[in-house]
Amino acid sequence: MATPKVAEPLATPDGRYLIVRGRLWRKSNPALSPDERRTLVDELMAARRAVRTARQSGEDAALRQARERVQTAKVGLGERGPVWWSDGAPDENRRMVVNSSYAPWFVILADE
Repeated sequence: MATPKVAEPLATPDGRYLIVRGRLWRKSNPALSPDERRTLVDELMAARRAVRTARQSGEDAALRQARERVQTAKVGLGERGPVWWSDGAPDENRRMVVNSSYAPWFVILADE
């Protein structure tokens, strides 16, 4: 039996964000080397597993520490923290696309 293909989320024309359920999510820094990216993604996945384990155990200190690991990995990937582009454009991470500078482009797409 064939595995169904999952559609890739829509990306903004400048490649900075993915759009998931109408919300902008900052993409990883494309300037990261494949090795850097793999290391950070591995750490992010391990940290997310640690969050799940800490939630299940009810250990508040472990949960805080695991969430800090997630934050550190996401900053390293460029998904949070300082923006990775240099043209002065503001960070619109987590905004609804219709309330962002991408709204005109997004509306045109919706009309097609």
